[in-house]
Amino acid sequence: MNPASPKTAVLLVNLGTPEQPTAASVRKYLGEFLMDPRVVQIPKPIWWLILHGIILRVRPAKSAKAYKSIWMDRGSPLMVLTEDLGLALRDLLLQREVSDVTVEIAMRYGKPSIPEQLTQLRESGVEKFIVLPLYPQYAAATTASIYDKLIETLSRWKHVPTVKFISDYHLDEGYVAAVAASIEQYWQASGKSELLLFSLHGLPAVSRKQGDPYYDQCVASTRAIATKLGLEDKAWKLVFQSRFGAQEWLKPYCVEVLKELPGQGVKSIDVVCPGFAVDCLETLEEIAIANKEIFIEAGGESYRYIPALNASKEHAKVLAGLISK
Repeated sequence: MNPASPKTAVLLVNLGTPEQPTAASVRKYLGEFLMDPRVVQIPKPIWWLILHGIILRVRPAKSAKAYKSIWMDRGSPLMVLTEDLGLALRDLLLQREVSDVTVEIAMRYGKPSIPEQLTQLRESGVEKFIVLPLYPQYAAATTASIYDKLIETLSRWKHVPTVKFISDYHLDEGYVAAVAASIEQYWQASGKSELLLFSLHGLPAVSRKQGDPYYDQCVASTRAIATKLGLEDKAWKLVFQSRFGAQEWLKPYCVEVLKELPGQGVKSIDVVCPGFAVDCLETLEEIAIANKEIFIEAGGESYRYIPALNASKEHAKVLAGLISK
């Protein structure tokens, strides 16, 4: 924390991660994550039987193997990079002589949890909170779940503090410019492929009918970034990744598009995931490794993943701009 005992705290909140790349640790993490009604909308008794009777018996070992393939010396990439991003933002605020604000991180699932971080900050003298979910695009399954946990925690406090909740920043000028700049820098250093693929996390298609703005915000974000880059419509494409289960999800599906592109004459692609503040299992293993194999097997020749903004100074500036508003 900053040495001046600040009265305002910025809490950066990310999804969460297993503490170790082991089946036991993954099972514990998935048990919390997949029992969130915001994530899985199946009646609780039925879903509990499916989750504990099938999924948590099979999936943890497979996921643990995937985590091991991308695990860092300091731990899970999502945790390490979120911690580093928090430090980068804290350092930037100190450089700007904003000594009355501190920055901490929390995870929606696992540790450090939202309740424990809020409680520790309150006990240190913090009176005002700015809660920033690290999801540029709002989704009920992610952003709203963080809000649920925030309200659940504060509902037990006698004195509810001043809280500002940033629900999305999908068209924030700083965010759009930073993502576009990172892509441009990558191209300047490594050359440009035939197609830029924007891949964002998928949701069940029914989410749109239920009023979730996620799809529309993904479309708006990617179009804004493409426009900032000066790309023609044929030079980029939006897809959705991580489809799970038999129901229809948001389309087009990333995997299906990767299988089709080589047959359409597109042999080289760059993939970027602007819905992720920092790299994690989904970007480093699914997108950068597994999906590359799918594209190459389908006849593609060059597949490159452009990293997330992660803990860059440019990313810290984006977040500083958001909280300054």
